[in-house]
Amino acid sequence: MKATLITGACINTGVSIVERFLEEGKNVIFTGRNEKSVEEAQKRYREKFQNSTVYGYSINSLKSDGSVDEEGVKELFSRLDEQGIFIETLVLNAADQGLGMEIFKSPISDFIRVINTNMVWNFCMCEQAALRMKENGGGGIVFINSNTAYRVIPNRIAYSASKSGQLGMMRALAFDLGKYNIRVNAVLPGMIITDRWEKNPEFYNNVPSRFTPLGDVATGEDIADAVWYFAENARNTTGAELVVDGGNTIQLYPDTTKS
Repeated sequence: MKATLITGACINTGVSIVERFLEEGKNVIFTGRNEKSVEEAQKRYREKFQNSTVYGYSINSLKSDGSVDEEGVKELFSRLDEQGIFIETLVLNAADQGLGMEIFKSPISDFIRVINTNMVWNFCMCEQAALRMKENGGGGIVFINSNTAYRVIPNRIAYSASKSGQLGMMRALAFDLGKYNIRVNAVLPGMIITDRWEKNPEFYNNVPSRFTPLGDVATGEDIADAVWYFAENARNTTGAELVVDGGNTIQLYPDTTKS
């Protein structure tokens, strides 16, 4: 059975990506860090898409000592092998947001945690997926990156560094894996309307990145559309970036006079 594997897909943008692929008739495997959350999300997906195949798996990117759980990644793909599931598209949505990380205050372990999750763990996922794609005629990998790879925001040093590094890794993977017909691309969202927005609307309605040239902020569905493009409609595209941020990246400063 061919399937799409989407990481970090129990809430927010991950849910939108899962639902887009299920709507299109794809088989979906998704992951989350918390076993209970995975079970609840799997139940919701199956109730909403009763004619679709969807399975959830609980997996953590890091071990208790902060190192990358490479064995956990290998175990996940071995379980999929045993069930006869081939991952034709890997969507890397899970991330450590690295919130509130301040230089001079935050320990180096916080910085390493973000880098290990957003870069090293994602590399492990790519390696295991690509190993199987190589033997099955090719496939696609899509990173959910961020426009903060280019435009930084306060107290997110590790996050911005990890996203910039992730783009370099994406291009290198695209180059090395192209000969196996494996395409590797990245979607770069800006601000997205998530549960954080809904819980703190006054803040998010006035934050500078809210004021985009289009006057609008992306939804999870907008990001899912971009992922779908790379997965299904970009046969001859690899090593590419698609920014979905209402135009934030093109402006020198936001025009906060617009509603």
